[in-house]
This record gives sequence, structure tokens and C-alpha cells, in this order.
Amino acid sequence: MGITGWVGLILIALAITLAIYAARRFRLLREGGVHVALRHRIDDTGRGWQLGVGRYRGDEFVWYRVLSFRSGPDWIIQRAGFEVADRREPSAPESYAMPADAIVLHCQSTVGELEIAMGTEALTGFLSWLESAPPGRAVPWAS
Repeated sequence: MGITGWVGLILIALAITLAIYAARRFRLLREGGVHVALRHRIDDTGRGWQLGVGRYRGDEFVWYRVLSFRSGPDWIIQRAGFEVADRREPSAPESYAMPADAIVLHCQSTVGELEIAMGTEALTGFLSWLESAPPGRAVPWAS
């Protein structure tokens, strides 16, 4: 097999990989997912944001990174013990890595600090989910 054959095989493998990523993303969005950017290493440079799709699963908000080989979620956020500490507009260096019209939430959870960025419509749903704890459970500050 010559060099053109190898290049062809590499291009076919790349196309198949991209198709798998696209199909996964569309499936997650079709099943009630929302575009969410997340970062768990917080710094002032605006780096570290990862794009993904978030879904609600009972008392959990599960987040799937867009470019990941994992079949399961990359992050699982438990409603219990999760609290929104602050909200802000994204800085200029951050805005490239976020959904359109995003708001950044600085959050505290049982696993540490993280920041979540989502559009205003998704944010409304997220805060409603966070505040709608079952009867008898404490409601964290979310707005």
C-alpha cells in the first residue's frame, strides 16, 4: 500500500471519528441536554474551559465533554451540597469557549470549586432544578 492509501485510511478514520462525536452530541441534545462549558481549575487567565452537554438525571446534573471517548458522563454534580456562590459575565478571553449569551456561575460543591457557563435560557432551567429540592430537603442558595 502506497502513501496515498495510508492517507486515505487516515482520512476515513478521521471522518468516522468526527461522525461519532457529532452523533453523540446530537443524541445528548435531543434527549434534553443543554450546551454547558465547565472548568474545575479556576484561574484569572480565562483558560481551562471545556465545552460539553449537560443533562438532568434526578438529583444529578451530568456533564458530557464534547470531545471525549468516555461513554459515560465526565462530571456528575449532585444537587445536595451544591451551591452557587457568585455569577458574572464572561471576560473577553473566556467568551470564545462558551455558549452564546453565557453567564458564568462560580459554584461550591462537595468535590470543590468549579465554574459553569451556560446561556440564559439554560441558566433559568438549571437554577430551577437546583432550587426544586424534594420536600424535607434543604434548598441551597441558587440565585
